[in-house]
Amino acid sequence: MKKIYLAAVIFMAFVLLLARTGIAPRSYQDGLYASYIIDGDTIELSNGQRVRYIGIDTPEMRERKGLGWLYNPRPYAKEAKDFNQRLVNGKPIRLEFDVQKNDKYGRLLAYVYVGEKMVNLEMVKEGYAMIYAYPPNIKYAEEFLEAQRFARENEKGLWSGLESNVISSSQARQNVGMLRMVEAQVYDTFLSNKLLILNCRDNFKVVIFRDNLESFPKEVLRSPESYFKY
Repeated sequence: MKKIYLAAVIFMAFVLLLARTGIAPRSYQDGLYASYIIDGDTIELSNGQRVRYIGIDTPEMRERKGLGWLYNPRPYAKEAKDFNQRLVNGKPIRLEFDVQKNDKYGRLLAYVYVGEKMVNLEMVKEGYAMIYAYPPNIKYAEEFLEAQRFARENEKGLWSGLESNVISSSQARQNVGMLRMVEAQVYDTFLSNKLLILNCRDNFKVVIFRDNLESFPKEVLRSPESYFKY
């Protein structure tokens, strides 16, 4: 059995394929200001519109409780919100749109700029956000991947001390919703047309969607069992 190391939100180990599409963004919008910072990846504009940053995800400030929401900041949620506020508060911002301009909640999906600095990218580079590539809005996927690699190698923000504090798969249940580096032993694999599942000891599973396997070595597709198992 081969040991694998995973940096993921426990039981949400979705490994995202990051690739350029070559499709140009639709348009820009400038002359805007943020009137309210909701969290690390969402702001409200002075005109009342809400903007969800493309390509990133930050720890949540609230959690769903019944039909409502409960204020319960995850680790680094406050820090991410504060850093976002320092970047955009009181400053003119510019929005760059990708292929899809709105999400199902009606929020604008955008790359947010202050001057020439992309706020989305800064959030990842400084370790306050993780990459979240969701097609078709993946124009800057490679840049986000490089920024996250930099943050992780330099132990920025939420990556601080992560690799020096590895937990076992048996401890995963006590760390649900937390960002942790997990050591797991793969004893079986399952590959279908849609996904690859790594079955590990202690009832720990890793799910990798089929389209995302291109970011792994080719040996994984040829024989995932021999690649991940001893």
